Amino acid sequence: MHLLRAMRAVVGREINKFLRQPSRLASALVRPLLWFVVFSAGFHNVFGVSIMPPYETYVEYSVYMVPGLLGMVALFNGMQSSLSMVYDREMGVMRLLLTAPLPRGWLLAFKLMGGTSLSLLQMLVFLLISLAFGIEFSWAHFPLMLLAMVCGATLLAALGLMLSVYIKQLENFAGTMNFVIFPMFFISPALYPLWKLDESGAWWLLILAQWNPFTHVVETIRFAMYGQINLLSWTVVVVGAVVFFCLAWWGYDPQRGWIKQRGAA
Repeated sequence: MHLLRAMRAVVGREINKFLRQPSRLASALVRPLLWFVVFSAGFHNVFGVSIMPPYETYVEYSVYMVPGLLGMVALFNGMQSSLSMVYDREMGVMRLLLTAPLPRGWLLAFKLMGGTSLSLLQMLVFLLISLAFGIEFSWAHFPLMLLAMVCGATLLAALGLMLSVYIKQLENFAGTMNFVIFPMFFISPALYPLWKLDESGAWWLLILAQWNPFTHVVETIRFAMYGQINLLSWTVVVVGAVVFFCLAWWGYDPQRGWIKQRGAA
């Protein structure tokens, strides 16, 4: 009961704070919508996606973009969560929560659940908007797709949680955002299939994309939209989420910091 009350307090605070700021939802959706409208219109007759898994026929570019933009929503929210964690740790409620009689791992898990919930909420809103633009998928595949979005959002929220350990000042967040978000987004199949990189001879970009965790978030969602499972991507997403969370847990360990300071002294 103590853990449930703590979970309700931490996760509920994140959701309520988000719902009290409707402009935050609007700003989170403007970016992917702009990409969706402009790029799908501009490359509609230029960029074709040939028959490749999970597609069984040629698809329009707008259809191909949707999984990547869903991942984009989760990626930016994960970085926004890391900014919130840095602010709360330095000035806000996180400073008080870290002194609460609650295991640190549970506290960070609840913060992770809050970030994942916000990402999932924004992804669902964007998915509904894409339906209004004529994007179709089978509702029979929605449970698998929902699970893929949850796992992908968890991975990116865990990444943001880990980064909040190493971001010491709010002023450093902009540089970290540029260093993490844009390479992860552009070196991925969010906007173009990976075989295009291979075809153009950019093999080093292809290797980077294959090692990019965001690539596997996008591919997990893309395959799930058609009721298929990409085993490699699922493995990377699940294992990556666990690894990032454990690194964040290790970074927020007060004993590790105390021992380090004592050794330095």
